[in-house]
Amino acid sequence: MRIRTVDAFTDQPYSGNPAGVVLLDEADFPAGFPDDERLQQLAAELNLAETAFALRLREDAADWALRWFTPAVEVGLCGHATLATAHVLHQDGHAQERVRFRTRSGLLTTEATPDGSGHTLDFPTAALALVEPPEGLRAALGAPVRKVHTTGDLGDLVVEVEDEATVRALAPDLAAVAALPCRGVAVTAEAGAGAEYDFVSRFFAPAQGIPEDPVTGSAHTALAPLWAERLGRAELVGLQCSRRTGLVRTEVLGGRTRLTGAAVTVLDAELRVPL
Repeated sequence: MRIRTVDAFTDQPYSGNPAGVVLLDEADFPAGFPDDERLQQLAAELNLAETAFALRLREDAADWALRWFTPAVEVGLCGHATLATAHVLHQDGHAQERVRFRTRSGLLTTEATPDGSGHTLDFPTAALALVEPPEGLRAALGAPVRKVHTTGDLGDLVVEVEDEATVRALAPDLAAVAALPCRGVAVTAEAGAGAEYDFVSRFFAPAQGIPEDPVTGSAHTALAPLWAERLGRAELVGLQCSRRTGLVRTEVLGGRTRLTGAAVTVLDAELRVPL
């Protein structure tokens, strides 16, 4: 069984966010996905931010079933591993322009960009709500906080800070972040003057087995509507300024947010034990 490692939200290897991608055929797994414990074990073995398992379907509503695992837990939504999976499906000739995925977050679709340089993900827009900073947040981040938003079913906190320099300089207490009542914390600010992007972010999810995520597609379903309203434009570019960095092009369309990015396959391997 093949395992690909794909760097997502980048057109350069060794940047963006790496994801493992495993394609499964229902002819080999007629009862559905392998046992959850085995999927989690393989995700832990790969030790990437996310490993995506895609199972080919023979139904009208969706083309593939898709699940995402961090090294520690299964998650309900993952953007970069979805982009990586779409990239592999097109690379292998299993898809043309559009792919429909059945997921825990409902039906998600991806489309190849017209120039073939990447893929656009169609995800539900997160429900933002302004809240008071939870106890321990400021100390966990070690930086002044301007505003805090919850994100509904996404389960993250979006934290606004003063400027891009503050985002880049963050050195949070990860144990304290893990104790916060959320999936992860996205810290964001408007881009500095003259930047070729509109906003910046970093994402920390140590409770999910991800100390800092290099590029977080799902978080941009909350970041995009926040900055679209603030800047008065539906289409924006977000830079996630982790050490690897990555660009996410966003478009807010009411209840849906479109995320566009490139991807690069960097590793093609074979699993030598049964899944």
